[in-house]
Amino acid sequence: MRARSVPRRGRARRQIVLVAALTGLLAASCTAGPSTRPAVVQNDGGPPAPSTTESPREVPLPELAEPRGSSIGWEACAPDLLTGLDRGPDAPAVSCARLTMSLDAPGLPGLGLTRLALSKVGDGPIPLVVLNDVGGVPGTRHAVKLARTLPAELRERFSLIGVDRRGTGASDAVRCVPAEEREVLLGHDPTTTVEPILDAARTAGQQCAINLEDVQTAYDSWRTAGDLEELRAQLGVARLNILARGDGSTPAAYYASRFPQQAGRIVLDGVPDPSSDVPGVLADVAEGAEATLDAFAEDCARRDCPLGDDARAAVTALADEAGATPLRVDEHRMGSALVRRAVVAGLAEPDRWPELAEAIAAARDGDGESLFAFVQPWLTDSGAWPARTDGALATRCNDTATRLPGDQLREVSRELGSEHPVFGAVVAQHLAWCGPWPSRQESVPELGSSGAPPILVLSTATDPLTPEPGTVRAVEQIPSAVRVAWQGVGHGALGSACVAEEVSDFLVEGTVPRDGTLCPA
Repeated sequence: MRARSVPRRGRARRQIVLVAALTGLLAASCTAGPSTRPAVVQNDGGPPAPSTTESPREVPLPELAEPRGSSIGWEACAPDLLTGLDRGPDAPAVSCARLTMSLDAPGLPGLGLTRLALSKVGDGPIPLVVLNDVGGVPGTRHAVKLARTLPAELRERFSLIGVDRRGTGASDAVRCVPAEEREVLLGHDPTTTVEPILDAARTAGQQCAINLEDVQTAYDSWRTAGDLEELRAQLGVARLNILARGDGSTPAAYYASRFPQQAGRIVLDGVPDPSSDVPGVLADVAEGAEATLDAFAEDCARRDCPLGDDARAAVTALADEAGATPLRVDEHRMGSALVRRAVVAGLAEPDRWPELAEAIAAARDGDGESLFAFVQPWLTDSGAWPARTDGALATRCNDTATRLPGDQLREVSRELGSEHPVFGAVVAQHLAWCGPWPSRQESVPELGSSGAPPILVLSTATDPLTPEPGTVRAVEQIPSAVRVAWQGVGHGALGSACVAEEVSDFLVEGTVPRDGTLCPA
């Protein structure tokens, strides 16, 4: 396994990124005069690797069109949708709806029904469907949060339609993993021994098989793309416009592949690596998470945060201490792996880094409550929101065909822990989750279609969840993809004003950026 030389490739990528970022900054500074537009550099290939896709101009970007005869009845939302969200006096109006969809398990079309939860944010005339990571904030809430950050012209033209993907959030969520098994799936370190997490995965799989019966394999990204087509019809639009983040990009890409004639203007913000080399994919994720930790440490030192000038050492020390003496938060025990997972969750959101630093400092003093809050949504129900582990496990296991035998799982876990000492244990957990889950009988579908219009793909140089190298490999599978590369940090690139401007031009004006466009950090 060590022959992959992932760390050396990672260092080479970071060197390329650094050179490209410096080049971009120099080029951005050589303008003819002052400008309020965010800095952007046009490149033929774009770091860290040139695109090999065919020209996306063969199918033109569709014109925008307002709905005709929508059948969705929007009404007031349940209070839980907006609880805890930062909404000022000028925040756009939010309404909600629920749609009934066919729950078509493989080989059993029309077996049952499921309900899909939606939110509508703002009153722009054209719907823009918003999808998020299957283990992230549910799409209905994500759309509300996203509305605060998007350019005004985009919010005026579009209303955001947040979607809780099938099996998640308020969309008839999957609830089948026993609470004690969730604790092991997220809290055990498989780089030491894999048997406990394998036993927990086996129990979780058995319980899900009992609870879900014949529809256990119906929760996947391919069928979520079918949900999107039904949503398009009920919205009353000829083409569906989509803005997806993280692994929410996978069903959006499948939508363009399955329904190219109905695909509208689609933006994918950080596409997961489609490679079947699962250990290699996870190694890149661990590397991206540790690079993000380094960026967090630099930010921490600049701000004179409570972790001092070496936040990486502080995180490692806390994890080691929790391995020997777990932190107690109510009935939960935060051992080494759960501490590391909570830190990764915080690293994904740079706007919460000050909060993360305070939480790590408090945990080092024995108070783990604030740090546990970063991982709590995965473990326990909260009001109307179910624990995220169940829906994430079902979707990810149904999406993938790879199952590693026990001896290989042990070997790969040890290697991930050795090569990536801070977060290797966290990503190695995912190797064990799907072992007892039914193997995918269908072939894993291709992401792209030559008949789809241009798809705008965003990559982030330092992303702890969907690292840029994996997004580049995904772009190579999407014939109509054009990529804008942000040399920043965090999960998703829309936090960049430069990227947001490119996205707005694409969605509102229909301007397709040149493939490889670079947005400096």
